[in-house]
Amino acid sequence: MSKEKVVLAYSGGLDTSIIIPWLKENYDCEVIAVCGDVGQGKETEGLEERAKASGASKLYIEDLREEYVKDFIFPTLKAGAVYEGKYLLGTSHARPIIAKRLVEIALAEGASAICHGATGKGNDQVRFELTIKALAPHLKVIAPWRIWDIKSREDAVDYAEAHNIPIPVTKKDLYSRDRNIWHISHEGMDLEDPANEPQLDNLLKLTTPPEKTPDKPRYVTIGFEKGIPVSIDGKAYEPVALVEELNKIGGEYGVGIADIVEDRLVGMKSRGVYETPGGSILYAAHEELEYLCLDRMTQSFKRQAAIKFAELVYDGNWYTPLREALSAFVDSTQETVTGEVRLKLYKGHISPAGAKSPYSLYNEDIASFGDSRELYSHKDSEGFINLFGLPLKVRAMMMEKHK
Repeated sequence: MSKEKVVLAYSGGLDTSIIIPWLKENYDCEVIAVCGDVGQGKETEGLEERAKASGASKLYIEDLREEYVKDFIFPTLKAGAVYEGKYLLGTSHARPIIAKRLVEIALAEGASAICHGATGKGNDQVRFELTIKALAPHLKVIAPWRIWDIKSREDAVDYAEAHNIPIPVTKKDLYSRDRNIWHISHEGMDLEDPANEPQLDNLLKLTTPPEKTPDKPRYVTIGFEKGIPVSIDGKAYEPVALVEELNKIGGEYGVGIADIVEDRLVGMKSRGVYETPGGSILYAAHEELEYLCLDRMTQSFKRQAAIKFAELVYDGNWYTPLREALSAFVDSTQETVTGEVRLKLYKGHISPAGAKSPYSLYNEDIASFGDSRELYSHKDSEGFINLFGLPLKVRAMMMEKHK
């Protein structure tokens, strides 16, 4: 009789490295490791040898980068979704695409369960499991951090050493990091005290500390078609290459560093430092273009929708009717968000430096202080103000009667 198969979300990091032998000890199962490549770079090198050395029967390395950028990052960018005003959702929208591929492989392999290494205090457990429930509700979920005796990352290192499992960290460098093509996050160690200033020289991986960036600004022009970025400085780029190039440019000029104490879905606050250099450039450029191309009412409602969109993504609710409906609304608003935006990058700051669009709603004939009587009469404003201010006038008249 064949053993039960368990598909493991495998990164090769500390947690997932020790989960493989732990699963085999506690479930007597075949472990099939799956690494979703969402742009973590060299972290995927040597994974097959390490996974099999830890006891996995096989390892899938799935290149999800293009799908991730086109189907998850860009829809969130078009929505203008930012969690709690700072976080550009780099880990949040990477989890649903990874979980989707886990489900697909679990079904193909005839596995009965999916295992993940997310902690019981974090958001990722929710993101993985909501996706599994939405796509394959019959699959079981195994979450070791909620049931095993290991209580800390130091304990996890001890377990790895006791079982001769190679791991990529030591007790001197136990930052919890998550990297993909969009960002890298840093949590733990000295960052757990919000009073501590982040030691950027030792912490950053994608970005130069602002004080060490060039003394002259860099100008960059981003081209958009229907809200989707398609070019840099007039040169067309495919989605993955575009994000990678902007990460290099933004990283050199120190942009996109966010230090945030955020509200986790599970009820606690946590502190982290995020690097999103290319993403920060895209968000800034996209916002400037929308100022030019969207009318006041649409912009106002879209900003409200962006808050809800960000919460849905952060909470793991990607595969939900509401997120899909909001994306449909967003897509309709982006029909005219086409054009170019020029930005100035300097010492960690992004400043607008001009925008243009064939769909621009800016009309110089109206906005100018010069003569524009054919389109706008100054006399019209008197009647408008009288009507707009009528409720205030009526209330003031009533108050005077009761003095």
